[in-house]
Amino acid sequence: MEWEPPRRAQSLPDAENGRYALSPITDGVLRLDTRSGAVSTCTNSGAGWACYAVPDERAALDVEIGRLQADNEKLKAELAAREPTVTGKIDEPMPKTDSLKQPEPKVADGERKIEIPLPSDRDMDRMMSFLERAWRRLIEMANRVQKDVAGKI
Repeated sequence: MEWEPPRRAQSLPDAENGRYALSPITDGVLRLDTRSGAVSTCTNSGAGWACYAVPDERAALDVEIGRLQADNEKLKAELAAREPTVTGKIDEPMPKTDSLKQPEPKVADGERKIEIPLPSDRDMDRMMSFLERAWRRLIEMANRVQKDVAGKI
């Protein structure tokens, strides 16, 4: 017994030197145009074979991708026009600023600007000494009241 290569199922004949790839489906044949990528379903309606193009979702996706790419480029151009970007290293050092200092709010013309300054270290020291004196006086008053009450009882 000689060895034989496995046999393949016969496919439907291709037309135009292999331009179309045909695959059987339930009620006919699915035809792929290998040059354009178009897909059609072909059925035998009794009066003869008729092929109808399958709706191409890829074309709709390509249109949407093109629209999104155009929107993206437009938005990039608008962003570039709004804020100039700094590229590369800056030769001069950046000025040092007080990290606690708040940036001044931008004010439109005609609007009033309200500015509340933060207390300085000197102001904080004065406040702390005032609170210490008030606390000591309160303790002294409590001690006097306690002695007065203890003496009368």
